[in-house]
Amino acid sequence: MSENRKHFAATEKMAILRRHLLGQVPVSELCDEYRIHPTLFYRWQKQLFENGAAAFEYHSKGAQDAATKKLSSLEEKLARKNEVLSELMEEYVKLKKALGDA
Repeated sequence: MSENRKHFAATEKMAILRRHLLGQVPVSELCDEYRIHPTLFYRWQKQLFENGAAAFEYHSKGAQDAATKKLSSLEEKLARKNEVLSELMEEYVKLKKALGDA
């Protein structure tokens, strides 16, 4: 029988890696405790080291403002599409009723 896979959240992965890196807990002990394969542990560690620089990057206010503007623009566009769709559906229902009554 095969076991169901456990999906670890990012915070869980960080906690496991932290125990190894700061707590000096051996990889084999962590893998046994969490029932994961050592290659998975080392893959997480590689991802941490490759993407860890993002935690130290400076996020300018301009970039956040641009993202906020884009988000609000997309929300407005979606709202307009929903309005148009509801109008079309209303016309469709009216037409269907008119043709059904004839």
